[in-house]
Amino acid sequence: MQDFITIIGILSPICAIVFGYATFTRNKKSDTTADAKQDATVLTEIGYIKGGIDDIKAEQREQRKTNTDFISRLTAVEQSAKQAHKRIDRLENITDHTDHPDE
Repeated sequence: MQDFITIIGILSPICAIVFGYATFTRNKKSDTTADAKQDATVLTEIGYIKGGIDDIKAEQREQRKTNTDFISRLTAVEQSAKQAHKRIDRLENITDHTDHPDE
């Protein structure tokens, strides 16, 4: 009986060490898996953000092109209006002189 108690006394710490190491290894794998999932989630979110930024940049380029086209057209309209005003002013001067020749 004394030998049995001695054997159990020796086996108990050995079993505790083995089970402790097994638990440590399992938890380490679990932690690694959790970290990998979290990293994958973060990378996916970063990918979505990058895609959104790329879309915004494309829209911004298109808007810049539209604005440039609009400015070109507006400038042409302003020049045309300026020329039209000059012609109207000349016609008014001609009309004023023919209506009132005394002046």
